[in-house]
Amino acid sequence: MIKPEKPKVLLEVESGTTVRILKFMTGNELEGKLRQLGILPGNCAKVIRHAPLGGPFLIELNGREIALGQAIASKIEVEVVSCVSP
Repeated sequence: MIKPEKPKVLLEVESGTTVRILKFMTGNELEGKLRQLGILPGNCAKVIRHAPLGGPFLIELNGREIALGQAIASKIEVEVVSCVSP
């Protein structure tokens, strides 16, 4: 039986990996901004790339590419899965 991977923060995920967003480890203001971008717990996203030298973190979510700062990506808990967003 294959053990599921432990949850990790989005910043730790390698490019090309699909993840399910589990929760935000942020304050209400930042959580509200993530929700406005369509980043919601339960949604699936694909990590497109990590920019070098502390640059933005790019994900694809619901057919859109969204750039996040590394500080924000470090506050989004995810699990690595094979899924398609609803």
